[in-house]
Amino acid sequence: MFANACDSVSKFTHPLVVSTRSFDGTVGCSLGSFIWVNTDGWALSVAHMFGPFLKYQEDAPKLSLYHEEKKRIEGDEKLDPKQKRKKIDRLSLDRGWITNFSVWWGADGISHSVLKVNPALDLAIAKLSPVNSPIFPVFKNPTNIRPGTSLCKLGYPLYQVKASFNEADNSFVFAPGTLPVPRFPIEGIYTRNILAGKTPDQKYDMKFIETSSPGLRGQSGGPVFDVNGNVWGIQSRTTHFPLGFSPKVIKNGKEVEENQFLNAGWAVHPEVITKALSDIGVQFELSRES
Repeated sequence: MFANACDSVSKFTHPLVVSTRSFDGTVGCSLGSFIWVNTDGWALSVAHMFGPFLKYQEDAPKLSLYHEEKKRIEGDEKLDPKQKRKKIDRLSLDRGWITNFSVWWGADGISHSVLKVNPALDLAIAKLSPVNSPIFPVFKNPTNIRPGTSLCKLGYPLYQVKASFNEADNSFVFAPGTLPVPRFPIEGIYTRNILAGKTPDQKYDMKFIETSSPGLRGQSGGPVFDVNGNVWGIQSRTTHFPLGFSPKVIKNGKEVEENQFLNAGWAVHPEVITKALSDIGVQFELSRES
């Protein structure tokens, strides 16, 4: 059912890898998705993929102060080496501070000049260069969305990206064999709208479309689309609804209750996406049906 749509949508859907290095040297990678929007280089993903970037910005002045204080102590000729070590050890320090941050936009050499992150909407809008997409999405007209419509999600779940940090050129290096990152689709139906109130600035409704299947880790920021390839939303999260029954099973010789849940995906609503893009003057294509 979705084979042709997947062929089309995969051309503008790419992996997004956020890499961080902490003060203690730990390197971590988060894998998600993004889609190109137009020939000007605008792209969409979700805000929560850039949580480490916000922390990186928060940590920067703390790191700067630490290094300034450390340098001052090291240069104090009145102190012997032992006294210097003691003073440095007493400085405020969090080994989880992020010292290095990088975003990999699906291919080497692509960088962003604009990055707008709205955590309340879980929407991120970026302007990238150079453009690396042969086609661009058509967004579903939000005036006519019908519950029961078959939808598909596309992204990069069930896969792990590992990297190391190269001190020589201050860059992250993916582990051998990491690329290419495999895509994975999963289908479901559109069930209902989810309304979560207003954004703190009262400018937007926090609105999502819900699907009967979960969004998988690695699909965050990827498209939710119909059989024609029209993009209905940007995958945001999965919520877990308790079903109210708990069958009993035997585990390790003991009877235990297994709680049952429905895992439903939430995606940023096309109404929110089109308004957010329009508000900053980003051009996009809308489906013609009303």
